[in-house]
Amino acid sequence: MTDAREIDLETWSRSGQFKLFRTYQRPHFATTARVDVTALMTQGKPAGVSPYRAFIHAIGAGVHAVPALKMRFAGDRVLEYRTISLSATVPRPGDTFGYAYIPYIEDWARFDESCKAIIEETAKGADLGANTGERFDLAYLSCLPWLDFTALDNALPGPDDCIPRFSWGKFVQGADGRWSCAVAVQVHHALVDGLQVGQFFDAAQSSLNRFPVSA
Repeated sequence: MTDAREIDLETWSRSGQFKLFRTYQRPHFATTARVDVTALMTQGKPAGVSPYRAFIHAIGAGVHAVPALKMRFAGDRVLEYRTISLSATVPRPGDTFGYAYIPYIEDWARFDESCKAIIEETAKGADLGANTGERFDLAYLSCLPWLDFTALDNALPGPDDCIPRFSWGKFVQGADGRWSCAVAVQVHHALVDGLQVGQFFDAAQSSLNRFPVSA
């Protein structure tokens, strides 16, 4: 079981926001911004790095850099998990997909090896593998390589779902030669504000900037 610590609502600086937004019927908000993937596409990919797996790792780095993105609630109890696994959609033959559950490892080489094996196994499966509420130590990830979207909203089961969603779109090259893509982040406002979303983007961008890295 993943280690977690309970947040003291009496001393938590965001206790007021938590109590307010827990009363909302539509407490989630989504933000879409562009990230630069020039290093990944011009140095990492030619060296054999998978852009798909590198992006999953970058999202994991962003999540783990921001404590609020590791928090989940059940009722009035708030927990901050030590580590968050990345539940990514994996394409399967035809028009279907399955959910992979990828433990985050800070070291890129170790993560890449583990991530590749999990994705390959998920791609061969038949079961959807959806989380039915038994796990909270997750972030949901999806890739839309067909679209350079400007905004994105996710299907949500209800106002108590507090697992953040991360989606990224098509990699596109600008007239200046640089590559970028849109990233959408959807979070529960009881746990996350715009400040924390901005911190996520900063950390994810730093991870994407680290290339070249050999496969």
